[in-house]
Amino acid sequence: MKITKLELYKVQPRWVFLKIETDEGITGWGEPVVEGRADTVIAAVKEVSEYLIGKDPLRIEDHWQVLYRAGFYRGGPILMSAISGIDQALWDIKGKYFNAPVYQLLGGVCRNKVRVYCWIGGDRPQDVGSAAKEKMEQGYTAVKMNGTEELHYIDSYKKIDAAVERVAAIREACGPDFGIAVDFHGRVHKAMAKVLAKELEPYRLMFIEEPVLAENNETLREIANHTSTPIATGERMFSRWDFKKLFEDGYVDIIQPDLSHAGGITEVKKISAMAEAYDVAVAPHCPLGPIALASSLQLDACTPNTFIQEQSLGIHYNKGGDLLDYLLEPSVFKYEDGFVNIPQGPGLGIKINEEKVKDAAKVGHNWKNPVWRNEDGTVAEW
Repeated sequence: MKITKLELYKVQPRWVFLKIETDEGITGWGEPVVEGRADTVIAAVKEVSEYLIGKDPLRIEDHWQVLYRAGFYRGGPILMSAISGIDQALWDIKGKYFNAPVYQLLGGVCRNKVRVYCWIGGDRPQDVGSAAKEKMEQGYTAVKMNGTEELHYIDSYKKIDAAVERVAAIREACGPDFGIAVDFHGRVHKAMAKVLAKELEPYRLMFIEEPVLAENNETLREIANHTSTPIATGERMFSRWDFKKLFEDGYVDIIQPDLSHAGGITEVKKISAMAEAYDVAVAPHCPLGPIALASSLQLDACTPNTFIQEQSLGIHYNKGGDLLDYLLEPSVFKYEDGFVNIPQGPGLGIKINEEKVKDAAKVGHNWKNPVWRNEDGTVAEW
């Protein structure tokens, strides 16, 4: 079997889908994208596709090694996201070739279902108590929200108080056992992150996420000394080499590699095994489309230290398209009692509505994240 063609589709709300075709008629789907840099990742996929045409799609590890190592300059969000989508599509092909879900080719299941959480509110959330209550009534057992608006290096306690009030509203509305995750989104600098982590501790959060930017992970030591709340990070880390020092330092409790950014199924499986050796949990990052989620669930099925999965249904980014819109069988992601079953079909376990994808690609998108500024005019982290 040989790879004959790679096709890319830029579809709303902010995704890129990749289809890899073979001379035996087996096709695979991947999702290579950096949110806000879709065209750049598309160019990277096209560039490396020259190597893949004519190759055996079943040699996934070898292709991964070549795409990562043979370019001399390696790593980073663009190249790793390109590799991620290709890797997902190759695993989809391999599963279909052997008529088995991907998880069967990675050792088999260690769970029958995985817990999921959903998003509430946007970057400036309002009425989060009622929003969380609504999600709980829909059967979810956990939610996540962005914790703050923009924060300067040293900022007002008024913003800290507002963040704490929103979390308090969720805890009051949903009770003591409901899971609450607060995403600092890397927009909080070290000094204010220490304050915020300590102030939120009484609300017994499931975790705080990206309390500082990944490039400032050395400060997690100080933040960990100010709270007992589990600390999560990793959505902006792109390989096992990026995660290595994080594990060695020992101040993170949950890693969140993104299977569309961190080298796909092949690499995140290795990162997750490293995490297990350091007694660290896994909660894959996935505010993306159905192919990224299907890839994540295949990994979750055979990864014992996964404890919860992000998914994007109804997330505030999804304007013009949502998680289930591009599937022939949306019921594959049926959420029940806060869990989702592992897809059982061959490959990634989903069937893409190709006509819908092609129609959506005619419209495309140009999604960009907003540019935020502090009151004094300096650029703020979004």
